[in-house]
Amino acid sequence: MAATDVLNRQQIQANLIQLPEWRYGLGALRTVFKCESSAGALNLLSTIGELAEESGHHPDVDWRYDTLFVTLTSHDAGDRVTARDVALARWISRQAQVSGATPLPALLRTVEIAIDTDAPEAISEVWRTALAYKRHEDGSLTDPYGRGPAIWFQESQSPNLNRFHLDVTVPFSESASTLDALASVGATLNDEHAPMWVVATDAQGNRLCISTEAGRDD
Repeated sequence: MAATDVLNRQQIQANLIQLPEWRYGLGALRTVFKCESSAGALNLLSTIGELAEESGHHPDVDWRYDTLFVTLTSHDAGDRVTARDVALARWISRQAQVSGATPLPALLRTVEIAIDTDAPEAISEVWRTALAYKRHEDGSLTDPYGRGPAIWFQESQSPNLNRFHLDVTVPFSESASTLDALASVGATLNDEHAPMWVVATDAQGNRLCISTEAGRDD
């Protein structure tokens, strides 16, 4: 199937109503399945592999003992969600239910490293070379094997004294509890740009952003 089946945000959200165990974030459908045992996780992983081969469309699956982290996106569509991703998500969910796996989308976290700089072009090649990452049109760097966090350069004429911060993307449905937990352990929260992101600052001035898919463009 040609990459003409890209879904817009409205279409994605409509499909997610029928896929309550899945979440959308950073251009992909994502979920987590906790299985009854490590062997159960391997069996489900094998089933997902068979489904992927049959459909000719392959997800990224991270196996951690009895837990599988699953990400669906279409590389031939510019790493965007397509109808093929939705179809495969439905099939995976059915098989996960049959296997007795428990969906735990609250465990979803995607981490990116942001570097404040007034000249991204002066430093980005150092980071790309050291990490053997891939450069994208917007200047961001990603691990071609999906193992390490992405790096992006936040261009500013007055970079923050602490030039590094983490962007932690969580499903919007889980963001309130995450922010409450951060406040309870002493973080100062700036919600000026909520719900897209909330800046959390620790007691020593180190920052991170809790980001969500809500309020963003397609």
